[in-house]
Amino acid sequence: MAGRLGRAWRKGRWWVLGLVLLLVVPPLLGALALRVSYAGDLRDDARTRGRDAYWIGHAWVDGRKKDADLKALAERLRGTGVKDLYVHAGPLEHDGTLPAARHPRARWLVDGVRRELPGVRVQAWLGDVLANDGPTGLRLSDAASRAAVTASARQVLDAGFAGVHFDLEPLRSGDADYLTLLDDLGRLTRSRMALLSVAAHQIDPLPGAHSVLRLVSDQGKWWSQEYFGEVARRVDQIAVMSYDTWMPLESSYGGYVAQQTALALEVTPEGTDLLMGLPFFHEDDLGHHESAETVAAGVRGVRLGLGRTDPGRERFGVALYVDFAEEPGDWAAYRAGWARSG
Repeated sequence: MAGRLGRAWRKGRWWVLGLVLLLVVPPLLGALALRVSYAGDLRDDARTRGRDAYWIGHAWVDGRKKDADLKALAERLRGTGVKDLYVHAGPLEHDGTLPAARHPRARWLVDGVRRELPGVRVQAWLGDVLANDGPTGLRLSDAASRAAVTASARQVLDAGFAGVHFDLEPLRSGDADYLTLLDDLGRLTRSRMALLSVAAHQIDPLPGAHSVLRLVSDQGKWWSQEYFGEVARRVDQIAVMSYDTWMPLESSYGGYVAQQTALALEVTPEGTDLLMGLPFFHEDDLGHHESAETVAAGVRGVRLGLGRTDPGRERFGVALYVDFAEEPGDWAAYRAGWARSG
């Protein structure tokens, strides 16, 4: 009996050890790799190319913002590399339509930015929750809904916007219906000499990570690098939502952003603007740790990834998310680390 119990204990001990190794060692190795990725010297020329973007909220088109706010915005952006404003003009209805009442002050904003910030473009930020397998949300598999989304894009272009920026979530890697929608939208925007821009999920930090995650969740946290490239080839701009990464430390977050920047650069065509998102918001939950996901760490990661992978890339920048949650320190870190004015 004692011998059998001893063998059972040893067998159980190896199972426990195996479980510990499975749960602890890969994260530790991953954290070490990200820390190494965060180390190194920054290239002096790895700074803004004047192609940055800024997500701004619905208050800019629904009447809450006034002329004084617009002048303050212009002062905030002077000396930065911000070229595009993504203003929230939606959300879309679940059938893809967009009530005109959602953006009654669109023309005021477009005209005001043209006056106060010559050369800065205003794009309509449209989005919705995707149904995927759930009961509610936008269904990209429905041809009528895709046609309605395209009609909504035409509507905001008619309202004076320079382009359309889409954020549809959660979007699973490999979704062919999304690529079909982008093809339709691209034909529209090219015919209007307008911009087509999208917010993109992060790229698999390890091959097949999106497939593993799908086993436990339908959330499109990661895309394969191949699918990211398919999307990037269909748009004028692609902005990676490189925040909400679960990273616990600045070094791991910055290293992760450096990795994401490199992965995205490898598959984004030269003719497409690649933008890496920076967290201009402050909260603490499982996905986002304010002390880790700082603007300073994100900027350093972007500069490291750019400098190592494609330092000569001109169509590259950062995208700042979001005006209604930012703090002054976010702008200070952006200016000090990325903009050419301190």
